Amino acid sequence: MELTSIIIWAAISLVALIILLWFFPVALWFQALISGVRISLLQLILMRWRKVPPGTIVMAMITGTKAGIKLDANALEAHYLAKGNVPNVVNALISADKANIALDFKMAAAIDLAGRDVFEAVQMSVNPKVINTPPVTAVAKDGIQLIAKARVTVRANIKQLVGGAGEDTVLARVGEGIVSSIGSAESHKQVLENPDSISKVVLAKGLDAGTAFEILSIDIADIDIGKNIGAVLQIDQANADKNIAQARAEEKRAMAVALEQEMKAKAQEARAKVIEAEKEIPLAMADAFRSGNLGIMDYYKIKNIQADTDMRENIAK
Repeated sequence: MELTSIIIWAAISLVALIILLWFFPVALWFQALISGVRISLLQLILMRWRKVPPGTIVMAMITGTKAGIKLDANALEAHYLAKGNVPNVVNALISADKANIALDFKMAAAIDLAGRDVFEAVQMSVNPKVINTPPVTAVAKDGIQLIAKARVTVRANIKQLVGGAGEDTVLARVGEGIVSSIGSAESHKQVLENPDSISKVVLAKGLDAGTAFEILSIDIADIDIGKNIGAVLQIDQANADKNIAQARAEEKRAMAVALEQEMKAKAQEARAKVIEAEKEIPLAMADAFRSGNLGIMDYYKIKNIQADTDMRENIAK
């Protein structure tokens, strides 16, 4: 029993010691002390209560102190509570200091909280980045289509990282400048002979204004000849004119057919009236015979004239 009690008390003591050391990070405080970082044990305990990992803050302060950068524990703790990346900010400050780039903790924290990788931005300021544009299609004044690809060398503009436009804006502006430059050329041959003229025109526009980058150079990597847009447009115009002429001719033909049908209808109507009138002739002749206004000789003359008329019509047909 005594051995069992000793083991139980030893386990309880060990758990209590672990809990005590967790709430009172003496080892971490001692590590900071021998590293030249002045931070109180009480402040480390309060970090626990504020759900801030003391190890992250202390290691960041040790790293900054060894690099010759003064950091404030409260500022680091506030940045962590704001969902910031404390180690990344400290590394960015150290990298900027070694590269003689003006960057303080306030600006670095603002860049980090803005959603940008501040350490990568500092690295890009030291080592410029090359951005390849997608194929840009433009048409010269002679109607020949050109397809150009460019390489844009940029470096981060630390002062414009907060609120500045990103890579997509730079690519869009460069593409617009290439289209404008090619479109103002009198001939596509001029562009093929001097592709550097595009770079000069585009660089002169100051496309990096309001962006998080500074454009160092724009190099035309490749230019291909596309379609003859002028000829295509002329063909399309000719086809459109042909279709319009065909439509107008069809309209006139339809009008002529309608007019012909109308004339036929009128002729049939007139023929019907003649036939109807001819039906009344025998009645009129009979009435004339009874009244004595028509004699037998007159009747034979009329029959002869009618026979002669029928003969002439048959000959004409």
